[in-house]
Amino acid sequence: MTAYVTSADGTRIAYDSQGSGPVVILVAGAMQFRAFDPTTSAMAILLAAEGFTVVNFDRRGRGDSAQAPSFTLADTIEDLRSLIGVAGGPAALVGNSSGGSISLAAAAAGLDISELVLFEVPLREEPGGEGAEFLAGLRERIAHGTADETIEYFMKDMPPEWLEGARNSPGWPVMTAMGPSLEADAESLAWTQSAPRAELFSDIGARTLVLVGAETLPIMPQAAESIANNLSHATLGQLPAANHSWEPAVMAKAVAAFLKGMPA
Repeated sequence: MTAYVTSADGTRIAYDSQGSGPVVILVAGAMQFRAFDPTTSAMAILLAAEGFTVVNFDRRGRGDSAQAPSFTLADTIEDLRSLIGVAGGPAALVGNSSGGSISLAAAAAGLDISELVLFEVPLREEPGGEGAEFLAGLRERIAHGTADETIEYFMKDMPPEWLEGARNSPGWPVMTAMGPSLEADAESLAWTQSAPRAELFSDIGARTLVLVGAETLPIMPQAAESIANNLSHATLGQLPAANHSWEPAVMAKAVAAFLKGMPA
């Protein structure tokens, strides 16, 4: 059953919560929300059965959280702060793709975060200007381009078959409607290049598991190593996963084992 929490700027954030135990909040990546992402919803059920309170929410601009005045990284961090508050934190964050860079930024901002699990966060080299350039281009298309142009721009550096498959799928109109919300994804990735990561991550004390799939893009293992090398309590792990995705049971098992302190 959908519940709501009100964020700092008055935006209502929709979420569902299941299970009981330590709090785990699932932080979606680009173009994901509950009704459009059955894989994460299935994983949430399995993880809750492992003895956790699992919060799965629609990021602002998506699903039942569609109405919002702005979509910055700071907005999204405040949304997470409100969710942690209503759930009775501290909370572990499980960040998927750019949801992982949002989770890192939230931890660096001082939110009450106990652990981080990060899957295939697509970070570029540090420091660097590509992220800031990409963010500026995305903002330009959100402001002055079409909805299609915004998603095409966001996906321009992904394998071309991903964009082609998305464009030809029934979900394309749903994806294009989420365009403005991608600002936080791009801004969080730009943030990870804005200074040396040792400096950006210096206040993150949460125990962290950094995951990649066994079959993945070349950028992902390099990014995972960079994250792990610049955090004080990080472990690298690999899942039997491919194509920047994972199976619900596999991910639930990996997250539960890590949060329970079991060997990877």
